[in-house]
Amino acid sequence: MAGASVVARADGAARPMRSAEKRVIFASSLGTVFEWYDFYLYGSLAAIIGAQFFSAYPPATRDIFALLTFASGFIVRPFGALVFGRIGDRVGRKFTFLVTILIMGLSTFLVGVLPNAATIGIAAPVILIVLRLAQGLALGGEYGGAATYVAEHAPNGRRGFYTSWIQTTATLGLFLSLLVILATRTFAGEAAFAEWGWRIPFLVSVLLLGVSVWIRLQLSESPAFQKMKDEGKTSKAPLTEAFGRWTNAKVAVIALFGLVAGQGVVWYTGQFYALFFLQSILKVDGYTANLLIAWSLLLGTGFFVVFGWLSDRIGRKVIILTGCAVAAATFFPIFKGITAAANPKLAAAIETVTVTVTADPAACGTLFNPVGTRVFTAPCDSARDFLSKSSVRYATVAGAAGQSATVRVNGTEIPYPPGGAAEANRATTAALQAAGYPEAGDPGIVKMANPFDVFRSQVARVIGLLFLLVLFVTMVYGPIAAMLVELFPTRIRYTAMSLPYHIGNGWFGGLLPATAFAMVAQTGDIYFGLWYPVVIAVATVIIGVLFVPETRDRDIFTDA
Repeated sequence: MAGASVVARADGAARPMRSAEKRVIFASSLGTVFEWYDFYLYGSLAAIIGAQFFSAYPPATRDIFALLTFASGFIVRPFGALVFGRIGDRVGRKFTFLVTILIMGLSTFLVGVLPNAATIGIAAPVILIVLRLAQGLALGGEYGGAATYVAEHAPNGRRGFYTSWIQTTATLGLFLSLLVILATRTFAGEAAFAEWGWRIPFLVSVLLLGVSVWIRLQLSESPAFQKMKDEGKTSKAPLTEAFGRWTNAKVAVIALFGLVAGQGVVWYTGQFYALFFLQSILKVDGYTANLLIAWSLLLGTGFFVVFGWLSDRIGRKVIILTGCAVAAATFFPIFKGITAAANPKLAAAIETVTVTVTADPAACGTLFNPVGTRVFTAPCDSARDFLSKSSVRYATVAGAAGQSATVRVNGTEIPYPPGGAAEANRATTAALQAAGYPEAGDPGIVKMANPFDVFRSQVARVIGLLFLLVLFVTMVYGPIAAMLVELFPTRIRYTAMSLPYHIGNGWFGGLLPATAFAMVAQTGDIYFGLWYPVVIAVATVIIGVLFVPETRDRDIFTDA
């Protein structure tokens, strides 16, 4: 195996990829396809899962529990990175690879066979949560393992290109989940799908699991780890060595704040917040919004590989930080352009209609509503929540102490008395539409009749702008795996790279949609939530420029 590492270094960047290396990349990528397949699957079916497993509770509470169960898988990912990273650095990459994908795949499959609450009562949601936690832990070790394994098989000078193929799997997971859900809905019908058909997409995952495990069993240990193991240089305490020693812990902190935090928010803004923005703020129907995002991903996916390849030539750091900087500089104009193209009447109303909420400041609270089920009772909060959900740009004006809340739309004033929100909302809607705000389902809102309805100018403009967001995603995400691998020595690489990756993406990125919309609701500006990714991306650029080293020329076969 030591000879294999010499060959991997010696034949350099010029030779074509070998069949064995293609098999390594394919086997590694299947696990991350699982990750994204399940992510989109559970997110798309959260309402049905809530009805199946939390049926003893009111609908709003079901939604909360279903979404919290979904979130639990993200929360535990950093802990999974520690657990499986330690195993990967002590026992080996291949063994850990097999364990994580088995846990992850079986957890997804078992959701499909789990009896619902009507059948086994409280045990159903408890088991569902356990499965989500197990899956989240396994996922915490999966990405770091995939990136490490591929990078340690790649020759020097080609790690960016080799690992960039892993980054394309998010798109494949999205398309796979959409295809399976749409096919099952069509075959079973909506009623049957809600009753039992939703299980089929989870059950289908066992096919991916079987293929992936079979392929991974054929693989050998990575050359870098095997060489280190043969020389007796493996770490006895990877966690202590990675995070208990400041020389290594400092690198992890720099990687988090100087690379991954910015990458995470740019990624989530370009895909998940863009989808949320289309549906919840611009009122584009779900079918069209998903197709628009799918087309932008389809057009942009190849650039993950392009920027991975380019990072082997000009450097990882410059591409990632440039992606963060360009994204931060252009998020506001791009999202304003999306509004103008997707819902032109709304864009015009935002610029021309003046809306204010006047109330006693002491009677106005926070509108943070991460799962969208909080009920506001104070008149000031009810009015602002209604305007935010109606995508209305408004300002809050401080009234006199004890003053009841009122909404003013241009010259029309609508009182919001205690307990009278429903009637006041209807009056506000009428005033907004009279002033120029679009009605729900306005014919000017972008709409796709079928997946191939992409040549109309309105649809093409929206896809073009979404493509720019995806392009930024590919810039920051394409080279990140190679760079994280190269930042850390072989003996602690699996452990050390996994933690900043999952904190940056799972926490900084995962919190973005809820935090951004809370900022929108609190300020009355549909674009204000973009300050969250902009500030973090700018901070990443500054920290990255000052503290992150370039790594593309490092020889990871000699750094054990």
